[in-house]
Amino acid sequence: MPPKAKYKRILLKIGGEALAKDGGYGIDPVVANSLAKEFKEIHKCGVDIAIVIGGGNIFRGLEAEELGMERVTADYMGMLATCINGMALQSAMEKVGLDTRMMTSISMHQMAEPYVRRRAMRHLEKKRVIIFAGGTGNPYFTTDTAASLRAVEMNAEIIIKATKVDGIYSADPLIDKKAKKYQKLSYLQILKDNLKVMDSTSISLCMDNKLPIIVLNLKKKGNLKNALFGKKVGTYVG
Repeated sequence: MPPKAKYKRILLKIGGEALAKDGGYGIDPVVANSLAKEFKEIHKCGVDIAIVIGGGNIFRGLEAEELGMERVTADYMGMLATCINGMALQSAMEKVGLDTRMMTSISMHQMAEPYVRRRAMRHLEKKRVIIFAGGTGNPYFTTDTAASLRAVEMNAEIIIKATKVDGIYSADPLIDKKAKKYQKLSYLQILKDNLKVMDSTSISLCMDNKLPIIVLNLKKKGNLKNALFGKKVGTYVG
């Protein structure tokens, strides 16, 4: 019998870059398959999994705005990129035997279900994995905010934000070798020091609802499972 996890329901926030090869763009099926196997392993431990996925490996709205594109149009294009990633991840998870549903905040009935909270809750009760794509469905809001919003709506016990570094640092550790890693932080510290782990709207939403966050490196095998079983991994925010 699988051991019991500390958390029964989680919201996993994955950047689109998690589906690409290191330093690359697009979707790598090998990477997607590896993630799917890891999700299956924790799902076997009785953990309800909801996923919010980004689209940065395909398109970034903020970068397009800097090149002169209207922000609203750029943001909607970014939302569509998250749907492409969601479909790729869904396909990978179904191949390893996970019953999966993708729900979008933008209507696209031929490809995914529209987001309805009661229906999403029912999917989780039936032990299906949910992928939330399309962000919040509104421009000017990031997928981090979508993650906080959906986590609160789904009664998740924690948000796990998967990044390419092993926690929150005082500066970008890939650039500044003297950057200090934090083991634990408060929401107010993140807002006060303007730490760029999640945007201020998403952090404030978590703070208002007392929803903890763990930031970790998803590509380090075992990190996700260790975090779910209460081991010290990455940075804890709460």
